[in-house]
Amino acid sequence: MRDRTRMHRAITLRPAAQSTVLLSALLLSTLLFLSTSLFTPAAQSQSATPAGSGTEVVLHAEDAAKLLPPAVFFRGQSATTQVRNSGGVRFQDGFYLLASLVDTSGYSTGVQAKYQACLLTEVPIEINGKRLPAGAYGVGFIAGNKFDVLDIGAHDIFTVDSVRDMDMRRPTPLQVQAAPEAHRYRLYSGRSYVTIARAD
Repeated sequence: MRDRTRMHRAITLRPAAQSTVLLSALLLSTLLFLSTSLFTPAAQSQSATPAGSGTEVVLHAEDAAKLLPPAVFFRGQSATTQVRNSGGVRFQDGFYLLASLVDTSGYSTGVQAKYQACLLTEVPIEINGKRLPAGAYGVGFIAGNKFDVLDIGAHDIFTVDSVRDMDMRRPTPLQVQAAPEAHRYRLYSGRSYVTIARAD
């Protein structure tokens, strides 16, 4: 009789024991999820870097690619952005300047001669001292060491001189680099560049 009572107690305790084990496992998995989600590098960077704060940063192609659209509208059609040849600047207050080569194969030879890249800026800038309001533009390094800026209708806005940098170590089709002067940047095509600064 006593053996039967002991067996009955053991049987009735098993569900409770199983429930305790399941509850413990659930709590452990929840704690692990919270710890990994709160202490990942992404979560730490988001909490440590509020929007609109920080220093000016040059954006390389992998950074600019996250922000650039897949295509831009210019002169009646869309041109695909070549994000592998892109760059930009994130200013201290969180505004952006972005540039990218575009595929101009669908345009006339006249447009192709001037339009090589898109320039997107959220703030007014100066290119070699020429003021340009915030907006979307077409730009190109053209013959005679010139740099042309066009509106999205392919109309000329202004043309400035470009400079050849024979000391450029790794020329690429397009990139942005910091200039020796503070708060100034160079937009390069190969070894040719113009200097860009945020306008007052």
